[in-house]
Amino acid sequence: MTAMPDRPVSAPLPDLTRARTWIVTDGKAGDENQCLGLAEVLGLPFEVRRIAPRPPFGWMAPWGPVDPGDRPGRARGILSGPLPDLLIASGRRAVPYLRAVRDASGGRTFTAFLKDPRTGPETANFVWVPDYDDLRGPNVFTTLTAPHQVSAARLAAARAAPDPRLARLPWPRIAVLVGGDSRHLSYRNADMRRLVRDLTKLAEGGCSLMLTVSRRTPPALRDALERLVAAKGGFFWDGTGENPYVAMLALAESIVVTSDSANMVGEAVSTGAPVLLFDLPKTYIRHRRMFAGLAMAGALKPFIGRLETLNYQPIDATPSIANAMARAYAVHMAQFTAEAPGQP
Repeated sequence: MTAMPDRPVSAPLPDLTRARTWIVTDGKAGDENQCLGLAEVLGLPFEVRRIAPRPPFGWMAPWGPVDPGDRPGRARGILSGPLPDLLIASGRRAVPYLRAVRDASGGRTFTAFLKDPRTGPETANFVWVPDYDDLRGPNVFTTLTAPHQVSAARLAAARAAPDPRLARLPWPRIAVLVGGDSRHLSYRNADMRRLVRDLTKLAEGGCSLMLTVSRRTPPALRDALERLVAAKGGFFWDGTGENPYVAMLALAESIVVTSDSANMVGEAVSTGAPVLLFDLPKTYIRHRRMFAGLAMAGALKPFIGRLETLNYQPIDATPSIANAMARAYAVHMAQFTAEAPGQP
């Protein structure tokens, strides 16, 4: 399955509004948001099934079996109830659950997996991976950026009815999206000082900073950024009130985003605003490939304490991925509806 440009698609999507859908993840926000983004584009009537396999079953994923207490058909298991027509899953621990539903349905449930399942492309009927991953196959679809929920419609709505907390800020408004530590990357003191220093340059140059941090953001960095906004003006989301994330993206003249989150970078370039990347040592080499592709597309430059002029069309792969998945679903279901007319 060939890669597609990360642009909105104009061809009509197959109607999946009657396809009963499960979204299966272990609750990680990055994984779940990708699944939700596809379901929303397609208008799927979905249920979110968050798994929590007990040891040792979680440890054995993705190769081991599903937790026996969660097998399809168990009255109180996470996979209880009539099996779905379509299952979208993401995350290592979700792989055994996808296999269990596929097998219990006799192959009728169409399965889609986002990111490399590590068990081969035949794991699901449809697999999406980013271009920088190596997995390929006839059922594997690749794009430069990941699916997400920051749709053109959500951005337009946020611009039409601006969040009053942000609308009052003087121009230019700069959205600042800060990630945090992970198993593979930690913010050093030097990184935190550099980020605060470069953001201070923007604030002192007359920019209004609109800042949001992650649960993973080091407390010392969070405190320093909150003090910066208190001293120089702007907006710092402290977790209270409605989440302003989409509103910040919609109203931003430019967006500063840290390199630890490929998902946040992908959401930022969906706006068409210049994206300035704060680079961190030990950023995944695979993610650097994505960033290089976005730089070649004219959407991204390094953040060095100043604004940059970038002109590009918004980049959003979500409609393309949804289109490919919907068409694969239609082909898959045709073999069953031919045998049993009237089935969904």
